[in-house]
Amino acid sequence: MTDTTELTSSALASSEELNLAIAELEEYRERLVNDTLSMAQKAKVMKAQALASLQPQLAQLDATLESLRQQQSSLTSGN
Repeated sequence: MTDTTELTSSALASSEELNLAIAELEEYRERLVNDTLSMAQKAKVMKAQALASLQPQLAQLDATLESLRQQQSSLTSGN
């Protein structure tokens, strides 16, 4: 009985941690894009040029988010 309870509480904690990490990364990604575009506008840099400079960071964030979402999906389908 104790083993099952511990596993369930560990899975819930992991699921909650994944949800929190995903939400924080999504907020960070949005803030990064918005702040960069705002600074680009002030510096009179073209939007496309500013976004192109962000592309490597955005690709890395998107890959991390996708990985976390897959982990979350496997956790929820495993229960």
